[in-house]
Amino acid sequence: MSYNIAIDGPAGAGKSTIAKKVAKDKGFIYVDTGAMYRAMALFMLEKKIDLNDEKAIAEMCKSADISIKYEDGVQCVYLNGVNVNDKIRTPEVSAAASKTSVVAEVRQKLVELQQELAAHESVVMDGRDICTKVLPNADVKVFLTASVEVRAERRYKELIEKGMECDLEEIKKDIAERDHRDMTRAESPLVQAKDAELVDSSSMTIDEVVEKIKSLCK
Repeated sequence: MSYNIAIDGPAGAGKSTIAKKVAKDKGFIYVDTGAMYRAMALFMLEKKIDLNDEKAIAEMCKSADISIKYEDGVQCVYLNGVNVNDKIRTPEVSAAASKTSVVAEVRQKLVELQQELAAHESVVMDGRDICTKVLPNADVKVFLTASVEVRAERRYKELIEKGMECDLEEIKKDIAERDHRDMTRAESPLVQAKDAELVDSSSMTIDEVVEKIKSLCK
């Protein structure tokens, strides 16, 4: 029997960090759905597809093969047979993913892959519509959020530590814009599922959030 934990929330809420720790503690597989959408966005950038042309994106996504494998305990994202872990975390790919992920055909393709994995394995999955669309029957559902200011500061520190030049105000603006796009899109908008537990991590440590989510598991 597989056991599924679904975590939704806006950009920069710490979903990936929290989900990875919960999965490790529980001995489950962590499925980074955001990484799958980023891989699709990278595919579109590499193919030089106009990100405002939804028809072109819908057609091109059919030829993208995206899979997740674990190698030596590390999650590796493969795009058409190539490990793209190092390429999908740039600001350019992040911005592109927010645009390509609104295309219905892109979401349908990736959702099928995610559901198939969750049906056979105990997983912790995070994203924007996991509780509402991908795993509506998950055993535990969480809506993880934090204020725009807190999320922007976290992202800023993350990028600075990686040696990237960035501007805190620009990051705040980008996060606010992504929130608006994610919440107002026609296909699977970001909303808190009625049966999801709201967890605001603005003033919580990572460990406190992890323990909170683990306490929800029966």
